[in-house]
Amino acid sequence: MVAPLRVGIAGLGTVGAEVVRLIEEQSRMLSERSGRGVRVVAVTARSKAKKRSLDLRGIDWAKSPLALASDPNVDCFVELMGGSGEPALSAIEAALKSGKSVVTANKALIARHGLRLAKAAEKHGGALNFEAAVGAAIPVIKTLREGLCGTGVNRVYGILNGTCNYILTRMEHEGLSFAECLKDAQRLGYAEANPSFDVDGHDTAQKLAILASLAFGTKVAQSAVYVEGISSIAPEDLRAAEELGYRVKLLGVAVRTAKGIEQRVHPTMVPKSSSIAQVMGVTNAVTIDGEGIPAITLVGPGAGGAATASAVVADIADVARGIRAKPFGRPVERLRDITKAPMERHEGGYYIRLMARDLAGTAATIATRLAEQKISLESIVQRHPEGVDANGAAKKPSPVPVILITYATSEDAVYRALEAVQRDKVISGRPQVIRIEKN
Repeated sequence: MVAPLRVGIAGLGTVGAEVVRLIEEQSRMLSERSGRGVRVVAVTARSKAKKRSLDLRGIDWAKSPLALASDPNVDCFVELMGGSGEPALSAIEAALKSGKSVVTANKALIARHGLRLAKAAEKHGGALNFEAAVGAAIPVIKTLREGLCGTGVNRVYGILNGTCNYILTRMEHEGLSFAECLKDAQRLGYAEANPSFDVDGHDTAQKLAILASLAFGTKVAQSAVYVEGISSIAPEDLRAAEELGYRVKLLGVAVRTAKGIEQRVHPTMVPKSSSIAQVMGVTNAVTIDGEGIPAITLVGPGAGGAATASAVVADIADVARGIRAKPFGRPVERLRDITKAPMERHEGGYYIRLMARDLAGTAATIATRLAEQKISLESIVQRHPEGVDANGAAKKPSPVPVILITYATSEDAVYRALEAVQRDKVISGRPQVIRIEKN
């Protein structure tokens, strides 16, 4: 009879506690599916004295993550502490160097040190599994690494941050400002007290860097991702998107181009007919465009204790089965270097909102500047203000919102045209530009 897989867990927060519960509750099913039992034999956390709704009787308490990682009675080290550095990094390295397998949900650590850890896993024969690091319960890591290993991937993109999707959903449905929605998201616990990591796009960038490596065989490089957040999005942009048949989402996009792999995070207009446009609230989604197959979209909870724990336990079950997949789908030495693709070279459609001065010749000037950059327009929407005020008197001329949707063009051309329009002094304020991602 095969001995049970002995699991040590570092970190007993929301996810760690749920993993302990799941392994206990699903013990019989895990044994049946894995071909051997799975048992938590040791744990560690910042405070042993903290009250937890867990029965830890019969489970050893390690004095530190490093001690747990080095414990000869542990076969699989599970890191759920978080953070891009210590103590997680040293503990995982120690576990791998001792021949143990490692399971982690730590996207920051994988984005920063994933290649270093993958080398250690390859050298010493253990697994390095991190399904929960991207999309929580959505099995996108296994889909790219194993399910589609015989399919060339052309593009992978998705909603990878529930906080941003929640804010944009509320703004669209209720006409609220970004600031109002953010404040409410913080009150409900969907956004941190300091929300910049989420709303400025950095959380999405870390996850995208991991997905791009798996999809295209490149080295994980968060520094190669262009990043732009959602704070500039206004309710009028969402209303315009609705009228034009689009929705605005914060997307992480990695795409194969003739010039290399483009990785970018930014607010994006997607057709309302697309699968990803239907994803609302805190839900995440990832779409994979592969050669010779229709696009695959995976949708599910991208965060939360239960969702993340389910992915962690699935990774533990793979270790129990004896599966030792290359962490990034290929040997680390086969992963290619990647450089940051200049966004000026990006090509696609654009939504442009201008506040045009109500002066003779303004429209002609804007059209001329766009034509000079060979930018063709798919549609133009101009909203004229009412001619009289509440007292019936004629209103003074004021800037008029003009919305342009372009056909495919380069980012460089768009910004050259807009800089010229601003020099002509026919618009007020800064133009709003949102990229369009087609199906």
